[in-house]
Amino acid sequence: MLHSSRLLHHLWLDEADARRAVPPALAQRLARLVAESEARHEGEVRLCVEGSLPISYLWRHVRRRQPMPQVLRERALMLFAKLRVWDTRQRNGVLVYLNLAARAIEIVPDRGLAERAPPPEWAAVSERLAGALGAGRFEEGLTNALAEVTALLEKHFPEPPDAACRPAPDNQLPDAVVLC
Repeated sequence: MLHSSRLLHHLWLDEADARRAVPPALAQRLARLVAESEARHEGEVRLCVEGSLPISYLWRHVRRRQPMPQVLRERALMLFAKLRVWDTRQRNGVLVYLNLAARAIEIVPDRGLAERAPPPEWAAVSERLAGALGAGRFEEGLTNALAEVTALLEKHFPEPPDAACRPAPDNQLPDAVVLC
C-alpha cells in the first residue's frame, strides 16, 4: 500500500493543480505538437494530465488492497474509453496519461497499435519519461513522450506514400490536452 503521505497527495491535488502544471501556453504548444505528430502518421494521440485519482480509485487501493500501479492502469484505461481513443478507424489511437499525485505515466495504445508494438516497447517509453515527470519537468516529459509515441506511430502506421496527392485526413480526435 502507498505510504500515507503519498496517498494524501491524491486528496490535496485536483484539476487546478493539473492546470498549473500545464498552463494555457504549454497546453497550446502541446496541442500544436499533437497536430504536427498526427500529420506524420495515420494514428491519433491524446494527452491527459490528471491532478489526482478520484476517491473511488483510491478506495480500490486502500480498501481492496489493489496495487497502485494496477489502480493507475485502470484509471488510464477508463480515460482511454471516456476520451474515445478506442474509436479510431484503424484502432491506432494512443493515450498518454499523467497523474500528478502519483507522479506516474501510463501509455495506452489501442488494439491495432498494440498488436504491432508490444507492451515492452510502451513500458520502455514510460520508464524513460518517469525521471522528467518525477522531477516536475512536465513540458519536457510530455514533449518527449509525444516524440517517442510519434516515432512508434510512424514506424507502425506511416503516412501513405500517396498522402501528398490525397486530401488531408480528418482529425478523428481533438488535439487539445485534457486536464482533469
